[in-house]
Amino acid sequence: MATTQQPQVDFVKAISRLDATALVVGSMIGSGIFIVSAEILREVHAPGLLLVVWAASGVVTLMGALSYGELAAMFPKAGGQYVYLREGISPLFGYLYGWTLFVVIQTGTIAAVAVAFARFTAVFWPGLSPDVFLGSTVHFPPPIGDVAVGLSSQRLLAVLSVALLTWINVRGVRTAALIQTSLTAVKTAALAALILLGLTVGRHADAIAANFGGNFWATGGVAVGLGAVGAAMVGSLFSMDAWNNVGFAGSELTHPERDLPAAMGTGVLIVTVLYLLANVAYLSVLPAAAIATAPQDRVGTAALQAMLGQPGLKLMAAAIMISTFGCNNGLILSGARVYYAMARDDLFFKSAGVLHPRYKTPAVALVVQAVWTGVLCLSGTYTQLLNFVIFAALVFYMLTAVGLFALRVKRPAAERPVRTPGYPWLPALYVTATGVIAVDLLTQDATRTYSFLGLGLVLIGVPVYFGWRAMVRRAA
Repeated sequence: MATTQQPQVDFVKAISRLDATALVVGSMIGSGIFIVSAEILREVHAPGLLLVVWAASGVVTLMGALSYGELAAMFPKAGGQYVYLREGISPLFGYLYGWTLFVVIQTGTIAAVAVAFARFTAVFWPGLSPDVFLGSTVHFPPPIGDVAVGLSSQRLLAVLSVALLTWINVRGVRTAALIQTSLTAVKTAALAALILLGLTVGRHADAIAANFGGNFWATGGVAVGLGAVGAAMVGSLFSMDAWNNVGFAGSELTHPERDLPAAMGTGVLIVTVLYLLANVAYLSVLPAAAIATAPQDRVGTAALQAMLGQPGLKLMAAAIMISTFGCNNGLILSGARVYYAMARDDLFFKSAGVLHPRYKTPAVALVVQAVWTGVLCLSGTYTQLLNFVIFAALVFYMLTAVGLFALRVKRPAAERPVRTPGYPWLPALYVTATGVIAVDLLTQDATRTYSFLGLGLVLIGVPVYFGWRAMVRRAA
């Protein structure tokens, strides 16, 4: 389906295996690990269940990374999961993924992380307020409720951060990859330092007694079933999302057939271990009630403040600013490659399928992504944005793993530099797990509305796909 109207300019192969692993780790570690534990604990109430939610999310994500390795090695091209779905199931499903990625998954994640960046910057500049000074409140039925749409100083900073990172990415993948690897090293070290402090000198005897004693599984008399645990995984799954983004930039890896699967598996394993240890550290420093009621859900800053006082608050806020900035660099770099691949298939604006003549980057795709992300930054809060993202992302993770099975049947003799370990049981378990979580999100009161809205956005893409193809045929 590659278009013949657009001249092909080759990408620069500048991403090493180390850079690719840093892209996975850096895209995953953003703001979530420092924020969402508060919301999770409010949902499940028990410290033990908090760790169960994070562990389950890590296991599911690792199964996905191991399942995707075969697909990444088969199709080491710009577009990643879009290409896997196009080849494994059909061009329609590839388009629906690309459509949803642009409308909400990638851009919504970038917007949420940018808002979080601005939120932690406000620790240093309290004048950066989340209050909307130009706009209005839109009233939605529960659970969405009132949404303040418009300009606030925090949202403006979020938009500016996206614009800056987009400009950096337009100017070349080498610079973006260097920034990504450097920031990933800094923020991974910062997270490791938080863990080390929390598990050693920052341990608080009262918090340990309260969280790891007889109250480890206590929910305070609130009934918490498996459905509620599944719904609570929204935040942790969001925090572990974007591990697949390295595949979007497959054309820019020096040795993609081997490096993509290795980067996915290694990166996800590193982040899963760090996230679990971070939550153990939180529980070693703060009582569960203090985690659940942390100001603006800033659990990371609350923990370091409890250990080091006011300097700890500033240090953690600075570390999270670096973390979110680096996370968005990776998300912005990778997401634009999907829209580039769609444009090459005549399924997105033609100009998005042309590389910058000097920098060899998908400049138009990057700019279009930034514009829509800016709109999302002005339209919702962090929690509302991540709730829109996760259901749609889960559905496509599941469908992509189904495509792995389909390709084994349709193309049994195709070259597979890497094969999925534990096939067919591991990917089958992943399909089952993601499917069960997706159904749970559709049935739980706290997530039902967002999930159906996410499903609706996916389905809107069907007429858009056929309409776009008809428009291209008429123009040909």
